[in-house]
Amino acid sequence: MTQPPKNFINPRGLHQFKSRTCSIVGVGSYVPSRILSNADLEKMVDTSDDWITSRTGIKERRIAAKHEHTSDLAAKAAQLAMQRAAVSPEQIDLIVVATITPDMPFPSTACIVQRKIGAARAVGFDIEAACSGFLFALEIGQNFITSHTFETVLVIGAEKLSTITDWKERNTCVLFGDGAGAAILRHRPNSRGLLTTCMGSDGNKADLISMPGGGSQSPASIHTVTSGMHYLRMNGKETYKNAVTAICSAANEALRRCQTDITRIKCIIPHQANGRIIEAVAERLGAKPEQVFINIEKYGNTSAASVAIAMDEASQSGRFKKGDLILLFAFGAGLTWAASVIEW
Repeated sequence: MTQPPKNFINPRGLHQFKSRTCSIVGVGSYVPSRILSNADLEKMVDTSDDWITSRTGIKERRIAAKHEHTSDLAAKAAQLAMQRAAVSPEQIDLIVVATITPDMPFPSTACIVQRKIGAARAVGFDIEAACSGFLFALEIGQNFITSHTFETVLVIGAEKLSTITDWKERNTCVLFGDGAGAAILRHRPNSRGLLTTCMGSDGNKADLISMPGGGSQSPASIHTVTSGMHYLRMNGKETYKNAVTAICSAANEALRRCQTDITRIKCIIPHQANGRIIEAVAERLGAKPEQVFINIEKYGNTSAASVAIAMDEASQSGRFKKGDLILLFAFGAGLTWAASVIEW
């Protein structure tokens, strides 16, 4: 290997940094005040509370007001996470927002959040991995911390799915809600933090969950609007089968990498997409019901915000403490999936 010249300066500085750990030091979430119950949906489409509950586990979901944008939900969750982590806006180096419902195609929602929370010196960008987005964003943020590129990273999952939901399509409109969750990442001495994330994608199944209108393939037009192409579409049966298989594989691989097993996991925080999927995955992993945190009955599927909101609620309710191992997993459009093991 060719040696660098004697006067070579490492692009990261004069010293070769040692890798360091990355921990979640503060979490926060926000959901809109409006509740849309199953009883409300009974008046809108041909469905029933019994049908929705038995097939999904959902009883109600939150719907943002017209004046509330994804960036507003994200900013409120971020401010709570910052408060709990005792981090000021000036200390934020990077903002990563995971969302499939940005305020607009560009600029990024992260840049709008930067303005709203006053984090003037932060870099900001969005990622799109649907329901897996928050876990993907955690892994991105961790790498900026462990490489010494940044000291403080704000990761947010935020969605206003009510804007892309066809409220006349009973198979999908019962599933989704709005909300946001956030986490502050930093190096915390004597903590292992984010241990591993096992991620995957399968573009061959991209059509199972999609919103076909509005991109360069089908730009907005009278045809795309009248054809309902700007609404979310999903093949529920195929999604279910692929979700269970992929999540179990990723979770088992994440546990293997950490040389641990499911019995040592204090709390399992799944993507809150469908109660049946959560139960099937938990059973295959050999998890006990008391290990699994579920709040799908209150919020439905909030896509990239789902795991983040659940993690905040589980933390605030005392489901785990510092030093405990937690397992996160998610599955979404792409197809994408991820499983993470974290030492809290």
